[in-house]
Amino acid sequence: MDLRDFYLLAALIACLRLDSAIAQELIYTIREELPENVPIGNIPKDLNISHINAATGTSASLVYRLVSKAGDAPLVKVSSTTGEIFTTSNRIDREKLCAGASYAEENECFFELEVVILPNDFFRLIKIKIIVKDTNDNAPMFPSPVINISIPENTLINSRFPIPSATDPDTGFNGVQHYELLNGQSVFGLDIVETPEGEKWPQLIVQQNLDREQKDTYVMKIKVEDGGTPQKSSTAILQVTVSDVNDNRPVFKESQVEVHIPENAPVGTSVIQLHATDADIGSNAEIRYIFGAQVAPATKRFFALNNTTGLITVQRSLDREETAIHKVTVLASDGSSTPARATVTINVTDVNDNPPNIDLRYIISPINGTVYLSEKDPVNTKIALITVSDKDTDVNGKVICFIEREVPFHLKAVYDNQYLLETSSLLDYEGTKEFSFKIVASDSGKPSLNQTALVRVKLEDENDNPPIFSQPVIELSVSENNRRGLYLTTISATDEDSGKNADIVYQLGPNASFFDLDRKTGVLTASRVFDREEQERFIFTVTARDNGTPPLQSQAAVIVTVLDENDNSPKFTHNHFQFFVSENLPKYSTVGVITVTDADAGENKAVTLSILNDNENFVLDPFSGVIKSNVSFDREQQSSYTFDVKAIDGGQPPRSSTAKVTINVMDVNDNSPVVIYPPSNTSFKLVPLSAIPGSVVAEVFAVDIDTGMNAELKYTIVSGNNKGLFRIDPVTGNITLEEKPTPNDVGLHRLVVNISDLGYPKSLHTLVLVFLYVNDTAGNASYIYDLIRRTMETPLDRNIGDSSQPYQNEDYLTIMIAIVAGAMVVIVVIFVTVLVRCRHASRFKAAQRSKQGAEWMSPNQENKQNKKKKRKKRKSPKSSLLNFVTIEESKPDDAVHEPINGTISLPAELEEQSIGRFDWGTAPPTTFKPNSPDLAKHYKSASPQSAFHLKPDTPVSVKKHHVIQELPLDNTFVGGCDTLSKRSSTSSDHFSASECSSQGGFKTKGPLHTRQVNEHFYWSISTAYKCPVNQY
Repeated sequence: MDLRDFYLLAALIACLRLDSAIAQELIYTIREELPENVPIGNIPKDLNISHINAATGTSASLVYRLVSKAGDAPLVKVSSTTGEIFTTSNRIDREKLCAGASYAEENECFFELEVVILPNDFFRLIKIKIIVKDTNDNAPMFPSPVINISIPENTLINSRFPIPSATDPDTGFNGVQHYELLNGQSVFGLDIVETPEGEKWPQLIVQQNLDREQKDTYVMKIKVEDGGTPQKSSTAILQVTVSDVNDNRPVFKESQVEVHIPENAPVGTSVIQLHATDADIGSNAEIRYIFGAQVAPATKRFFALNNTTGLITVQRSLDREETAIHKVTVLASDGSSTPARATVTINVTDVNDNPPNIDLRYIISPINGTVYLSEKDPVNTKIALITVSDKDTDVNGKVICFIEREVPFHLKAVYDNQYLLETSSLLDYEGTKEFSFKIVASDSGKPSLNQTALVRVKLEDENDNPPIFSQPVIELSVSENNRRGLYLTTISATDEDSGKNADIVYQLGPNASFFDLDRKTGVLTASRVFDREEQERFIFTVTARDNGTPPLQSQAAVIVTVLDENDNSPKFTHNHFQFFVSENLPKYSTVGVITVTDADAGENKAVTLSILNDNENFVLDPFSGVIKSNVSFDREQQSSYTFDVKAIDGGQPPRSSTAKVTINVMDVNDNSPVVIYPPSNTSFKLVPLSAIPGSVVAEVFAVDIDTGMNAELKYTIVSGNNKGLFRIDPVTGNITLEEKPTPNDVGLHRLVVNISDLGYPKSLHTLVLVFLYVNDTAGNASYIYDLIRRTMETPLDRNIGDSSQPYQNEDYLTIMIAIVAGAMVVIVVIFVTVLVRCRHASRFKAAQRSKQGAEWMSPNQENKQNKKKKRKKRKSPKSSLLNFVTIEESKPDDAVHEPINGTISLPAELEEQSIGRFDWGTAPPTTFKPNSPDLAKHYKSASPQSAFHLKPDTPVSVKKHHVIQELPLDNTFVGGCDTLSKRSSTSSDHFSASECSSQGGFKTKGPLHTRQVNEHFYWSISTAYKCPVNQY
């Protein structure tokens, strides 16, 4: 099966499917010859069509349109609003409408028409069949006004002779109903013979013997009448001629013959050979064949009858579609008055010689043969009603209908031979503006014949396409410092619509105040002077709008880049750069970064730096601006350096600028605090029981030869104050009473004081031992120094009160035994002793008041003088150092709370004892202060860290090292008078000199218990002291 056969088969199947939802049929019956405007029917009423929209409940306006062929004169008309059908001024003539057809009473004469109901939502196709009933408007007529009949004279009575029948175009009762013989003269009568086909044949009956010699001619009238109302009739002259006798008539072998002949039979083709015989002889036996009077003239034109042989042949091309059946009456006459009669029925068989016919009737009225559709019309918009037909029959008359090529239209079958031409998809004017296609109707004959009808459809444009820019993003570049009105570019957009729908106007969007745009041409110009440094890029939109209804628009982004010109000089971030470096910064270290900017771009902003007036002390990277030292810094030799730098850009011509740079050399925290008071680790201070809380009982004072925060000190008691009896001022170092002493507090108290500076990056520390003897008097100084010596054997994290108390209790026990033993004997002595003690206590209190506080006690005044002499010989307190105590700890919150793990090693001889200093090694240098102008932008990982300040109360974080300073045994002061002026007036006395030496050693371990912390010290200290003690 080829593709064409497939299309034919598909179209045939489509033709067989009817859409009952949109196709309906009505049948009306009317009489012919009705006047104009006679109502025939009402379509909505007869089909029960509602004008109410079932979905919305609103009344719908339906339009009824008669589908007619161009040029046809309509027989009826349809009201477009009511759907009523009326007759028109064109009279309906049944005989003309059904001309050439033999309509019996039961046959119908009708015509068909189609009505469509619009709009599309209510579309229906109504097929209407109007049956036209006959009206008696035609009189029956004889073939000729004079009828001649020849009757032999020897004709027997009651012999019958046929009379040519009358014809009436009307049918049924309005046709021929009655014949009447007028003036029959009693010789002739009339009889009517009705054939099986319903025809009435009149016959003339001979009622009397004829004698030609007496009368050879009879003239009568025959009248024919129809059955209509009013009745119509006509007459003809019947002339009978009496002839001689020929007493044998011819006889046909078959009086009824039916033959078939194809319609394409060529001229001359034999149809049938008729044969009649006559018993007579001679001339009376010579038979002559002729067509009967009832044979229609049209039939005589198609067929020829040989008068001698009786052969019927085709003498003109046949057309089954014009006349399918021909009935021929042949008379065989031997010259007698009564010929033989034979009826031949010739059936013309169909040959596929007619192509299908396409009847194209438009629902949408065409203009000059072209249908105009809007591109917004919906799918299934009805365009035309197509009726196909084929005059052939059977297979030759089976017609399929299809569209020749692929177009957005299709045929929808509504009846066996009718189709609706509809749109099959949405139409797009921009895609195709005009369609010209053929509708093909093809029959099923062999070979198949087909017919085509050309359909032209033009689309009307709708504004359904917005303008389209050739580029969605338009990028431009223009140099700064331009002239106003400078041409930039032409912006263009296209619109696929046509007419005014394609007329485009342009408009600038927001943020386009620097530009002008011609609304018609799209020419973009600069309305202002551009400054790249002020704004380097402009981004705005351009709108293209058409003039359709409603208008459509689209946008494009415009990016205008302003190109740089060298119109800006380099600019330093500061006119004067200041950098800070530590004095021990290595040579070729980075000391700062110069920052310079240039508002231009590209080569115009490529800046090169150089030093103008420096004696090669520094090296400046010309591109990064990094300044490196070419010397080693010594703050004591030179505390600052100043020079100028110059910046030159790469523009043409180049531009330049200068700035001033100052390098400040800063101090480094490389000195530990040096203890001034107490002057010795074996000195002690008397704290009387009468001392009141808040009074200053001792003082610790130290100095740091660094500067700034590196010299700020903080004092903290880290051990020995487990009862919380004392408190040290963290700033001044003054030790005060927290509570009033009680007898339980009597004895020697050892306080371990930590002195730390606030230096950066690491704080340096020094530990000092402060001994306080709580008692009213210190009469037995040797005993006190012996207690001090014994405390050297006590770990720093233990309270010495636990070890000294047994000695004190033993002394009191001896006294009590002596008193008990000699109570009665020494009552007087005791009384005197009491008086002496009271007097001594009074003097002691007076001395204390005069000295404005507690005193530092020294047992030997000579040693004081000797120590003063030795002090003058010393060059620097740095020479008197102790070994270090190493502490391992991770980030304590306070120095007081630090567990200390370390070893204290005392030298064997303390002849050159002085304040010790811890060597921290080389600390990271400090080059920038927080307010350095370039710190925020150019501080890098390799750059020195900035300095910071600790508040006075900030806890000192001891990472690794503590140092305990062994104070000299003499009364030597370290530092100038300005540092000593800080001391309290209550601590102005000096301690007496004492010397201690030790040999051997041991290690002890023990916990330290205080009221604030729980710490562990691990240390070793030398023993076997030699301590000559001088009383004060």
